[in-house]
Amino acid sequence: MTMIKVVFFDLGSTLVYSKDPWPPVYERADRALADSLSSSGIQIDPNTFQNEFGGFLGTYYEKNSGESFEKTTFSFLLETLSQKGFKNTPEPVLRSALAAMYAVTQQNWYLEKDAISTLETLKSSGYHLGLISNTSDDKNVQGIIDRWGLRQFFGTIVTSAALGIRKPDPRVFQVALEHFHLQPESAAMVGDLLEADVLGANLSGIYSIWITRRVNLPDEGELEIQPQAVVAALLQIPDLLAEVESDRDE
Repeated sequence: MTMIKVVFFDLGSTLVYSKDPWPPVYERADRALADSLSSSGIQIDPNTFQNEFGGFLGTYYEKNSGESFEKTTFSFLLETLSQKGFKNTPEPVLRSALAAMYAVTQQNWYLEKDAISTLETLKSSGYHLGLISNTSDDKNVQGIIDRWGLRQFFGTIVTSAALGIRKPDPRVFQVALEHFHLQPESAAMVGDLLEADVLGANLSGIYSIWITRRVNLPDEGELEIQPQAVVAALLQIPDLLAEVESDRDE
């Protein structure tokens, strides 16, 4: 039987987690975005930004929920400003505003205590590691990765913002597999979202591992999307993979 040679990880609510409720964080992030735009000459009133723009981040996530195509926050901000009459906003102005916004949201992402030790164990055991993340902004994810010293572990980092396609689209997983020149049965995927991580892995022929530590578990009953394995914490993954390998040898 084919052995698992590479383990892919989701980022948010898998390797890192949010500590504080998001709505107040989004409000502060929106304010930072508005202040940056205003200081760059975009004539908006930061004090009324929430009413004028409907809450930028909240509106973005509402409009893009369930989409396969990844519409970045950069394109959404450009479109939003154009609709408000601020056409042809220079790219550096938009990038600076988004950087100010994400500087706020990044402060609400914290590293799971068992993340580094688990990644070290897997890497020392000979596994290749990769990261596959749905995100509206590639630089934001790269910043979170570097903030917590995770880059050293991953042979490839695939983001939906850079690729233009979101999980569970199998093409996202295929890009990650191609980096290692491996077939799907040689890979496992660890993530918290059934409809993105688990479904995407299942559709791609990758061994799916659902991590439930940050998940609001459903009521009793069969899940519509079935993972091949369930763990409550990252530190359980090395032993789980050893069991999988043992079962495949039989």
